[in-house]
Amino acid sequence: MTLSSVVIVGAGQAGYQTAASLRQLGFAGRITLLSDEDELPYQRPPLSKAYLLGQLDERRLLHRQEKWYADQGVTLLCDAAVAIDRAGHAVTTASGASVPYDHLVLATGAHNRPLPVPGAELGGVFGMRVKADADALAPLLGAGARVIVVGAGFIGLEFASVAAKLGASVHVVEVADRPMARALSAETAAFFRAAHERWGTTFDFGAGLARIDGADGRVGGVTTSDGRALPADLVVYGIGVVPNTALAEAAELAVANGIVVDERLLTADPDVSALGDAVSFPCAQLGGAPMRLESVQNAADQARHVAARLLGRADVYGALPWFWSEQGDLNLQIAGLSLGCDRVVDLAGVGENEKAVLCFRGGVLVAVETVNRPADHMAARRMLAGHPELTVAEAEASGFDLTAWERAHALATAG
Repeated sequence: MTLSSVVIVGAGQAGYQTAASLRQLGFAGRITLLSDEDELPYQRPPLSKAYLLGQLDERRLLHRQEKWYADQGVTLLCDAAVAIDRAGHAVTTASGASVPYDHLVLATGAHNRPLPVPGAELGGVFGMRVKADADALAPLLGAGARVIVVGAGFIGLEFASVAAKLGASVHVVEVADRPMARALSAETAAFFRAAHERWGTTFDFGAGLARIDGADGRVGGVTTSDGRALPADLVVYGIGVVPNTALAEAAELAVANGIVVDERLLTADPDVSALGDAVSFPCAQLGGAPMRLESVQNAADQARHVAARLLGRADVYGALPWFWSEQGDLNLQIAGLSLGCDRVVDLAGVGENEKAVLCFRGGVLVAVETVNRPADHMAARRMLAGHPELTVAEAEASGFDLTAWERAHALATAG
């Protein structure tokens, strides 16, 4: 059957990119993009960085200006999807509208994991996920503000670096024993801890919150899990996200740590695809093991794949995962997945404000973490997209240069 209409639920990175890629690839049918925010689709990564610093205005935050949607024939409805009628091939929205589809794409994203402590409802307590969060936080930051950050993941530390730069006093509370513990090697984590401490941030590792204290409806401090009282004017938390799966579950689509899809990013219903933060998919880099990735690049890559597949130009999804985080003057880039890594090589000879760590599993290179070394990051992505033949012994050799090794190896292979 020739597709004449595609409905996309969710206007984040994955949803917007699906619509854009369909048009770029020549899809001439009807595209409807459903959003649960009363905003033109916008980029989320700058919210905790350039936008919060005032270096990026609202217009430049947008993926596209309003005119683009009209020119491209993409119908943007700021009307949240509330139900899917799979038999009738239609989506019901919050306003009661019924939107028909030939193919449905679920790009429902994720929401902040709630802060499960007394006092989380007080004024001055914020998550950091959408534009409204950044808009509410921006005027409250500045010299003298006392900020408690709960969670030392990417979002928490990006926000911490901005708050410190704006002159706030920043105290990070984290249950793990180091920053970004789920994503980084101990070596790179230590590098970032030292940088944040130079910027004036205080860390409490192995600690959580018992409660948030306040008066007259406003936060005034926190009590840690070991009984210490810390003053606070603001509490900003980033303790992970929960995939938005309720719509899929109600439509009786399989859910297990995300909407379950196959290697083509299709659900069990051949007329429903799903992608982005909300999806559990067979990850090629993990031998097909199920994985849910919270990454802008993953959302964009999966969106391009789904658009190509709907037009008969792709089949199995296998893009290499890669990630980034900007904290202060440090640009962290990660290529590959370091899960189960049993050996790391911390490259010597890099600059003072730079870092490069190679992660091996069973003697095979599986991920590369770099800081302010974009050439090494690109070399790593090229290597990991294939079958990297770099050995631990080669990486540990004196004077080893990752970019030079990749270039030489590529020339030798081509020859």
